[in-house]
Amino acid sequence: MGPEDDDVFRIRTHAPGPSGSLPLTPEQLRHAPSGDLFGWSQNVGMGLAPSRLGGPEVLLLGTMGGIRDADGRPIALGYHTGHWEIGLLMQAAAREVAASGGVPFAGYVSDPCDGRSQGTTGMFDSLPYRNDAALVMRRLIRSLPTRKAVIGVATCDKGLPATMIAIAGMSKLPGVIVPGGVTLPPTVGEDAGKIQTIGARYANDELSLEEAADLGCRACATPGGGCQFLGTAGTAQVVAEALGLTVPHAALAPSGQPVWEEMARQSARAAMRAANNGLTVGAIVTDAAIRNAMAIHAAFGGSTNLLLHIPAIAHAAGVRIPDVADWADVNRAVPRIVSVLPNGPIHHPTVRVFLAGGVPEVCLKLRGLGVLDEKAMTIAGATLGETLDWWESSERRHRMRKRLRDVDGIDPDDVVFTPERARTAGLTSTVTFPVGNLAPEGAVIKSTAIDPSVVGDDGVYRHIGQAKVFVSEKAAVKAIKTGGIQAGDVLALIGRGPSGTGMEETYQLTSALKFLPFGKYVSLLTDARFSGVSTGACIGHIGPEALAGGPIGKLRDGDRIRIEIDRVRLTGRIDFVGEGEETFDADEGERRLAMRTPHPDLAPDPELPDDTRIWAALQSVSGGTWRGGVYDADRIVAALEAGKKALGW
Repeated sequence: MGPEDDDVFRIRTHAPGPSGSLPLTPEQLRHAPSGDLFGWSQNVGMGLAPSRLGGPEVLLLGTMGGIRDADGRPIALGYHTGHWEIGLLMQAAAREVAASGGVPFAGYVSDPCDGRSQGTTGMFDSLPYRNDAALVMRRLIRSLPTRKAVIGVATCDKGLPATMIAIAGMSKLPGVIVPGGVTLPPTVGEDAGKIQTIGARYANDELSLEEAADLGCRACATPGGGCQFLGTAGTAQVVAEALGLTVPHAALAPSGQPVWEEMARQSARAAMRAANNGLTVGAIVTDAAIRNAMAIHAAFGGSTNLLLHIPAIAHAAGVRIPDVADWADVNRAVPRIVSVLPNGPIHHPTVRVFLAGGVPEVCLKLRGLGVLDEKAMTIAGATLGETLDWWESSERRHRMRKRLRDVDGIDPDDVVFTPERARTAGLTSTVTFPVGNLAPEGAVIKSTAIDPSVVGDDGVYRHIGQAKVFVSEKAAVKAIKTGGIQAGDVLALIGRGPSGTGMEETYQLTSALKFLPFGKYVSLLTDARFSGVSTGACIGHIGPEALAGGPIGKLRDGDRIRIEIDRVRLTGRIDFVGEGEETFDADEGERRLAMRTPHPDLAPDPELPDDTRIWAALQSVSGGTWRGGVYDADRIVAALEAGKKALGW
């Protein structure tokens, strides 16, 4: 143990306790739960003045990670920049609650980083974390029975969806989302998406060791906020605002700056007013709000991961869960009008989207198309239509857009287009849902992100190639780095869905293909999912997954695959159409697949945690990934009861 300082042994065994007295009434003592009374003892024990007891209690629930010193330097690092500065937002909101006569509480459920866990077994916990975190958050909300409102503060890929799911499930409670904002790009350097490809580019002689080390050091140019591209983190912030759960113009604010902290104070005021006026989450997260969120997702060209998260939010809220047909309808009706990383055509970072007007500006540009329900209520206490009336002539809108012109020399209308201008600029709709004998339940591709140079003049991407089949991401990455994948190949990564890996995210593969010269001539098929920054001819969420008997699990090296993606009509097919030198039609391919056995190496990853196996089983009986990968209590209980009877338990 070593020598001890004398102070270690100066131990007190009692203390006088806080001064003053609790403002109790006879009625409280006779009828209030003992927990309410003991809660007041706890509150003053933590330092709250007894005179402040009785004010409306507001719970701030955040995903903060790490320990920051007073000057911002790390005492202990967080997992990612996205939750590193969350505590500053929570402080600003808490002080505003207190200044309004409320009593702020704070709880924490930190979140992982999908970027940090790419290519590792840490990815096996990524998507399952979302359900578990939402469950813990709801337990924390319910564990403060006296709360009058809840403020969720979160930023990134899984923490923010978990927070939205948790708050959407508290339909009788006023709730606000405070999105944690974005980090800035380096003045000279690469964004946080491209920088994740330095290994593949170095291995293919695209970068020197010195260049990789230099670029990697500067990629996260400011210490807080989600990544600079419109990946899952940025898209989730946009969706939170589109749902009406944030104050206006909240998504994608630059972390650590005054406008960002002011947004937290605005959110606190909204929470207090909602509590006073009885404006609950149930009045906000409605069928109309879900449809609006899907429309804004399409207009932004958002991450395909939100196809997992928006249905889960709808399930938690008890409203209609959108299906594949709904997504297809929305994407046919709503043009993509935002030019942003990673889709382009101009790769603006997300902070420029914020300055160009963010979600309110996109809504304003869509207003004449009839694709938004302007009667949907927002946490600001106004409908979407009333918010847009304010936004159009607001000082905030005009000064933000002017700032973008003055500082970066960028016309805001080159970031958020009008639908007419977007059409002439060649922006295409966001996602397509191909089917075929390899995906009888469907699949998804961010079709707008296919390199235009490999798309036909008719807007159709066509590729016939031989399959290179892999049962691990590690093996597929090695093949890319060592020449095992060539132009014209179809890379098939199988057994990486929920039952194999917890439905891992495969950005290692998609990013390498994007930034290697031959990558645009390679298609990728998988039952796993993709990062929101992924681009290219990458088809994921293929169902059924290989380990559930899906035909994709029967592919072999050398099989001929035909892919057609119509980016105009948003239709597509992926079919097995040949063995060796023999070719045949899709119907014959389906017949032959039915006769095949699964790939001999197909199996759950040997390092798959039991926790994730349980998640995979529960979400499967709840409707699977196309229903949001949720926990449906009724379905789970029914399946367990049926199983007990079948087993004679």
